[in-house]
Amino acid sequence: MAETNNVYEAKLEEAKKELQECQTSKALESCLKCPSLIGCPIRTAYVRTVYESMSKGETGGFDF
Repeated sequence: MAETNNVYEAKLEEAKKELQECQTSKALESCLKCPSLIGCPIRTAYVRTVYESMSKGETGGFDF
């Protein structure tokens, strides 16, 4: 189980890094101020990765 958690945490860190690099390159502190917010593939991937990290790949509830 710990190995599974590490995989999801590593993916989450990578997605977070990519999102933050995008925000920095556009001089933004938040995606909400970006004109490309709707349909942004980087943000979509980040949100999906956060969900997967919280659910550890299972459908349904989250492991808090």
